[in-house]
Amino acid sequence: MEIIRTPAEMTAWANRALAARETIALVPTMGSFHEGHLRLMRKARERAGRTVVSLFVNPIQFGASEDLGRYPRDFPRDCQLAEAEGVDVLFAPEAQTMYPPEASTRVIVSGLTDVLCGRSRPGHFAGVTTVVAKLFHLIKPHFAVFGEKDFQQLAVIRRMVADLNWDVEIIGHPIVREVDGLAMSSRNIYLSVPERQAALCLFKAIGQARKRVRAGLVEATLLLREIEELLQQAAVTVEYASLVDQTTLQPQAVLGKGTVLALAVKVGATRLIDNDNLFEEG
Repeated sequence: MEIIRTPAEMTAWANRALAARETIALVPTMGSFHEGHLRLMRKARERAGRTVVSLFVNPIQFGASEDLGRYPRDFPRDCQLAEAEGVDVLFAPEAQTMYPPEASTRVIVSGLTDVLCGRSRPGHFAGVTTVVAKLFHLIKPHFAVFGEKDFQQLAVIRRMVADLNWDVEIIGHPIVREVDGLAMSSRNIYLSVPERQAALCLFKAIGQARKRVRAGLVEATLLLREIEELLQQAAVTVEYASLVDQTTLQPQAVLGKGTVLALAVKVGATRLIDNDNLFEEG
């Protein structure tokens, strides 16, 4: 596996691969790999001849009071895991090479970024779309693989790609969960044992919602009331519980195909998200 540190070297590699008629798949990450990341890498290898994993803790998607400074980092371990998955390139640039002092451009997707996580994290999605746009320009992938746990992020990136006519296929990978149902996240490492138990309210809420939908419930207001009551019984702070359309992210009054239950809570100081498309098999 090759480790590339600068944007210029990354583009040179991509140009050589394209000249050799190779297909490229990209997995954008912030590192601290877990099984969820590894499955994204495996999916990427299924789709393309060459796989690039970016490892970049993107400073411009963190708010002033968020966890940029303590975000989990273990570069040697991440390298070992990526290499074991057959990744061709680990692109791990420094922040100053991605955002030199004179940089003043942001890529902004309107509308989809104003709801859900966008309400409490102003500027977050502009940071995400800007860095993903830069990665697409540098690496020139035919495919890019993202986890569906970051449901809103995936919808925003798909909108950006469609609006800017990028010739890249965006592939969503289903949420990878721990044995007890907690969605895998690099931030799970922050949780104490009691907090870890409290965090299971997210998976319990999804199970309750699926049970009620199978029983024929279609009224969103009623289901949300039940979900909010369930979450409030746990030792968490509820940021939002919403039933939205999977594409537009608009609230749904009547549940139906494409309705997603989107959840965000704080467990202690740790913010966790989860979601489920209630009408998909699973």
